Amino acid sequence: MPHQRAATRFVFIAALLFVAFSLAPAASRAEVFPVEPLSTELGPATLNLGGTADGALFTTDRRSNTAAGLLRLNPSITRSYDTGMVISLEASILAAHDTLALDRYGNDVFEKVYGKLQFGLGRFEIGQTDGAAYTLAVTGPKIDPAVSVDDPQMTFFRDPATGRAFQSIFALRSEAGSSGNFAKLSFYTPKLFGVQLGLSYTPSEGKNVLPFLDAGPDTANRQNRMWEMAAAYETQLGDATAKISGGVTMGHNEWRTPGHEGLTDWAFGAQVDYPLDDEWKISAGGAYRRSNAYAFDVNDVQAFDNTGALHVSTAVTWTAWSAGFEYSDGTARALDAPNLDTRGMQAAISYAINDNLQLAGGWQRFVYERDMGVFYNGRQRIDMNAGFAHLRFKV
Repeated sequence: MPHQRAATRFVFIAALLFVAFSLAPAASRAEVFPVEPLSTELGPATLNLGGTADGALFTTDRRSNTAAGLLRLNPSITRSYDTGMVISLEASILAAHDTLALDRYGNDVFEKVYGKLQFGLGRFEIGQTDGAAYTLAVTGPKIDPAVSVDDPQMTFFRDPATGRAFQSIFALRSEAGSSGNFAKLSFYTPKLFGVQLGLSYTPSEGKNVLPFLDAGPDTANRQNRMWEMAAAYETQLGDATAKISGGVTMGHNEWRTPGHEGLTDWAFGAQVDYPLDDEWKISAGGAYRRSNAYAFDVNDVQAFDNTGALHVSTAVTWTAWSAGFEYSDGTARALDAPNLDTRGMQAAISYAINDNLQLAGGWQRFVYERDMGVFYNGRQRIDMNAGFAHLRFKV
């Protein structure tokens, strides 16, 4: 009976995908005009309001058919000068989400709030935003980044004991992103001869928009004085385009307890895109990350053990269609917590209906193992499969 129910659920999602992808080309052939961000003039400045809305229908081999979604707003105020300098204030607001949302900011309502100054010598940023190592990271092609097995924003597996995303115990992320959205200072050089450099300084784990205003949470082993350095390089190899990146974050443990120390988090990645003709393109790449933060938890930095994550992927694109495969593997080691091993894989296909709408669907599988304690199934290993259809509306 369990196998019959699982088969029924996967037939349901397969039928859903068939209908959705059958309708998508018809929708694109219709006169569907792109939707532009709302915009208005505020004296010499311009106010823009964009955002994304995500909705997914999915079925798993552990729960019945269900849905998930989130809504994110991206307001900005920009002023340009005759000298070419541009000043802007930008934000990312997670206006609505359910318990299966799993972004790297801890589902903060105000994910990002920061000022940006763009000028001839580069770009300067101040406030709650991503650090240099995360911003310049190359991780390989992703058919649908929102539901990727690497650094997902939305997941399909729920822990019935907590009602929240199961993968929150150890989410695979191959970009060095320990500084999260803590308030920071960042500088990026222009891209010269294919090379771009980035540097960030995060004084604490504070989230009061501006750095130096908040020391962060009152918790043991919190990190401060985090320096982040990164580099990215892009070049042409015949008809192919190759990109590589590397980044490192180092921090100081302010309230150290035995067995813990300051942060060291580094990653590198590469990707190659090769056009077969004007319509076909193939891509492949991957990334590897190593950190002494247990399960990438910045407040649990180990003195003797490490956490690692590997991501490899490939994709083929034909006009508005894309299809690809991803594989991720992670290990988290600690003296005072369970050792965790996880593997994730995904096969997906997507169709860009227009500039605003993208429909994706596919299959996803995760395997989690631990050496102490048990998961909610009463065992030290759990296998999870899901079929999904995901629609993103972006303005």
